Amino acid sequence: MSFQFTEENEKKFADILSRYPNKRAAMLPTLHLAQEQNGFISEEIEAFVAQRLEVPIVDVREVLSFYTLYFRKPMGRHHIRLCMSIACWIRNCDEIKAYLEQKLGVPSGSVTEDGNYSWEAVPDCLGACELAPMLQFDKYFEGNLTREKIDELLDGIQNGHKS
Repeated sequence: MSFQFTEENEKKFADILSRYPNKRAAMLPTLHLAQEQNGFISEEIEAFVAQRLEVPIVDVREVLSFYTLYFRKPMGRHHIRLCMSIACWIRNCDEIKAYLEQKLGVPSGSVTEDGNYSWEAVPDCLGACELAPMLQFDKYFEGNLTREKIDELLDGIQNGHKS
């Protein structure tokens, strides 16, 4: 197993462990820390986390298969998650999905050729129904989406306004 936390992340991991009654309870923040360091959760990282938290690897895989914020493959420099839940569907998120696919040139679940963007249409609610249709890019949320707003958003990212 060659993945290891950096010295800085090892300190963060120790802090994470100190906040939980047992190691298993620290699974989510430990996975987030590993993903921040590596960019995604590989099988090697699954084994590392299982070993460090002293849990069976199947427990780690169950968490990874349930939560959509963990990436199982390399993603783009910027990641977009388009909400496809009922509130967004009622407000025409299908049109936004088609436009994103056209604009980025790749289908949902893909990374652009230049590696700048990855995106996915997610069925689970992103928790901002009042902004429908909405999306999350990196750590930001944008709502009341239109084609023009998508263009502004992507132009803003390219010009360094949000990242």
